[in-house]
Amino acid sequence: MTAQQTTQLQDLPADLQKEFLPKHVAVIMDGNGRWAKRQGLPRIMGHKRGVDALKDLLRCCKDWGIEALTAYAFSTENWGRPQEEVDFLMTLFQRVLRQELREMVKENVQIKFVGNLQALPGALQAEISRSVEETQNNRGIRFTVATNYGGRQEILQACRAIAEKVQQGLLQPDEIDEGVFERHLYTSGTCDPDLLIRTSGEMRLSNFLLWQMAYSEIYITDTLWPDFNRQEFMRALSAYQCRDRRFGKV
Repeated sequence: MTAQQTTQLQDLPADLQKEFLPKHVAVIMDGNGRWAKRQGLPRIMGHKRGVDALKDLLRCCKDWGIEALTAYAFSTENWGRPQEEVDFLMTLFQRVLRQELREMVKENVQIKFVGNLQALPGALQAEISRSVEETQNNRGIRFTVATNYGGRQEILQACRAIAEKVQQGLLQPDEIDEGVFERHLYTSGTCDPDLLIRTSGEMRLSNFLLWQMAYSEIYITDTLWPDFNRQEFMRALSAYQCRDRRFGKV
């Protein structure tokens, strides 16, 4: 083990076994609004606190040797929220990217965004492009942010792209398999999540990574996202390590 790996793993709790950690964790960050309401605060304050929780989780994944983290930041359905809240979120995403990029580069984080990014405000698109470009050669944890993302939309756009290639004679129908299909998804090049964590106790996928979650283990906690911390993450990982992953086999 290299000195860098030793540093990464020095804070791994004794109850967790490195060889049984998930390589890729995905998280549905639910409960920001309810957290703010319980605190007597505006909903936007819940989103601000949620950013802090995500930064802590990313740091924790990096410290404990987890290779990839995917966060569901904004769904295609979230446009239906109050316009004031949507505008705030777009501005918040832009500001956080601008403020945190230098640290991401320093910490060797590779950032990727998945979703229909062309529908986002131009200023946010520019920050996304800059963050992806400046971290593309980093070889540390891979941090994927699902923004204006919908699982059904992702599958539809993949089908359309494949259909166009067939129509143009670039691809034969009998050449289409899972590998071809996956190469046309937003998440192409990223391994499927081993563990999905959803906060706030909701028992649904909410249109998140529908293809990729075929064999992911799912962990639900009643904790609201702004209160999700390292102790909560350790509980999720402990539960994961007790699972028997059979992938449809006996």
